[in-house]
Amino acid sequence: MPENIVIQRWKNFTKLDAAPGIILVIAAALAMLLANSPFTGGYAAFLEFPVSIKLGNFEIAKPLILWINDGLMALFFFVVGLEIKRELFYGQLSKPSQVVLPIIAAIAGIAAPALIYAGFNATDPIAANGWAIPSATDIAFALGIFILFGKHLPPSLKLFLLSVAIIDDIGAVLIIAIFYSHDLSTNSLLVAGFGLTFLFIFNRMKLVNKTPFLLVGIIVWAAVLKSGVHATLAGFIVAWFIPIHRDQSQSMCYKIEHGLHPWISFFVLPLFAFGNAGVNLLGVHMDELFTPISIGIICGLFIGKQLGIFTACWVAIKLKLCKLPEDATWTQLYGVAILCGVGFTMSLFIGTLAFEQQGLGYQTQVKVGVLVGSLLSAITGGWLLTRSSKKIAAQKQGDEYATQETSKA
Repeated sequence: MPENIVIQRWKNFTKLDAAPGIILVIAAALAMLLANSPFTGGYAAFLEFPVSIKLGNFEIAKPLILWINDGLMALFFFVVGLEIKRELFYGQLSKPSQVVLPIIAAIAGIAAPALIYAGFNATDPIAANGWAIPSATDIAFALGIFILFGKHLPPSLKLFLLSVAIIDDIGAVLIIAIFYSHDLSTNSLLVAGFGLTFLFIFNRMKLVNKTPFLLVGIIVWAAVLKSGVHATLAGFIVAWFIPIHRDQSQSMCYKIEHGLHPWISFFVLPLFAFGNAGVNLLGVHMDELFTPISIGIICGLFIGKQLGIFTACWVAIKLKLCKLPEDATWTQLYGVAILCGVGFTMSLFIGTLAFEQQGLGYQTQVKVGVLVGSLLSAITGGWLLTRSSKKIAAQKQGDEYATQETSKA
């Protein structure tokens, strides 16, 4: 096949809204395949490959997997911050009428899974530290499944799903900042604070050159990395100092987000999935996999998410605090609530923080729980959305047929 045809097909594929989710599935499947094959040693060696940067007395030396989790994921949270800022200022989160239902749904969708997980692990103080793992929603996966299986569903449901996922991301950032930061270094935090001060000044000066923001942003990330606060938070915070404008052609915030988005979707998140989804099941017994930790995550994602989100929405709508998404039915809303249980990358990431010091056994339990819980949510939610979508398609065809017969008569 000629090279230009391959490139063109790749470009066409990347334009699909579902493409990031498909790439994530492939990356995770490849990780599982390598982790349970004769190449498992090479897979592990790749993740543990040492990478270091040294400038004078300042040095960052970490294995590749931590550069992915602490470095590239900071870039992901930077883009998340830019997206949330844009939506709050000029997007779908700027309209109070469109925000009430997603906020209620997201809060319940964080609380219910956490409570279910805590119910399974309350007696174990170490395991209890993973309470936030099933509270996350993977926006790329969830949106990809919605687009693949809900082609004929009302656009308001997609807007609702996006809003819930964005607010969920805000919750995840707050949880990481409050509960998964430790051994704080005052000097490093001061350096980060000075860096943010400069970014504030750059913003007020309305600089149009991205370079000063980039250089200071890297310094802030390095300082936060050394501070004991998780480095990904630096990316999220720096995003809020990037200038924004209603006119996209004049908005540095939009231009950077638009430029980085393909890299996040097709490189950063797939690489994270490849590095964190590989579970070596060779020689492992079922009772070692399905422990209170993994069962708590599975039930939190698959039961807690849908139960919390749908119940909260039902109560809020019945109390007339907000309305059902336009042209949507309760069944369709329930399908979206199930889909929010696809945690994957965000849940895996929180899992690496929750049991950072506990070793491979805990991480394996986290991976099993996240993969099974996300898979159950994806299959069930996708099936329900497919049924609803087919009913709408059949109804439209019936209406078109009736219109044609009436015109013939």
